[in-house]
Amino acid sequence: MSILKTTNLTKRFGKFTALDGVNIEVNEGEVYGFIGPNGAGKSTTIRVLLGILKATEGTAEIFGKDAWSDAVEIHKRLAYVPGDVNLWPNLTGGEVIDLFVKLRGGNNKNRREELIKKFDLDPTKKCRTYSKGNRQKVALVAAFSSDADLYILDEPTSGLDPLMEQVFQECVIEAKQAGKSVLLSSHILSEVERLCDQVGIIRQGKIIETGSLAEMRHLTRTNLLVETKQPIISIHELKGVHDVVQKDKAISFQVDTEELDTVMKHVTQFGVVKLESAPPTLEDLFMRHYEDNDSDVRRGS
Repeated sequence: MSILKTTNLTKRFGKFTALDGVNIEVNEGEVYGFIGPNGAGKSTTIRVLLGILKATEGTAEIFGKDAWSDAVEIHKRLAYVPGDVNLWPNLTGGEVIDLFVKLRGGNNKNRREELIKKFDLDPTKKCRTYSKGNRQKVALVAAFSSDADLYILDEPTSGLDPLMEQVFQECVIEAKQAGKSVLLSSHILSEVERLCDQVGIIRQGKIIETGSLAEMRHLTRTNLLVETKQPIISIHELKGVHDVVQKDKAISFQVDTEELDTVMKHVTQFGVVKLESAPPTLEDLFMRHYEDNDSDVRRGS
């Protein structure tokens, strides 16, 4: 069942088109990874979903309601964590958490205490004394303490150390297991890879690729390091082979995943002594989508 859906979502600021026909769908019990560089349109999309900005064209629906006109109803079932949290300086962290939880009608003290302990947060300190990481912790504890059906998380772990990132990931997995839905905008590709069922890559306001990680693997390359008894001939000429580098007696190269079978048949003729294979990562996928764009930028076009 679809919890969040945008159809041909477009947002213009004067002559500048920030979002150009964005289509996203997040289903019940699903974690959707929303990735792209700064300025690609992630935060603009999220502001439209939160009812802060009105779309120029297209629709954005959450729980089957319009994100702009039904924002108040939607927010009763939604928890949001921005990438840079601003808090009331004279309230303590604990008071802010209580305020947010009460706004959503929740009152689970045990959950609140458990999360404060997990995130290693001192809730008695005034918010003005908190570091960026501690401000993020306050927002995350408040979000996961409330019984929301949808979590919209926009770069939620910025400022957190690796240990706290792990705690965050556990919270997302728990929410998913409880049938909740999550829209996760992130720069941390390992985080997306670990947590997300579906991934959408946005560039210059357009979704350029979307699907499950398994479906998107065909766009990635496997990294191979091969040592053979005889030198491998004609490896450069094979379809799908890239970045061939001689390393002592071995050669390293990348292979388009769909050409792996053909390449391996060719390589084994030369007597394989050693073979190392590194699986394709989301980072490889991400970089391949951007490498053409980056070369255009370097050429000054």
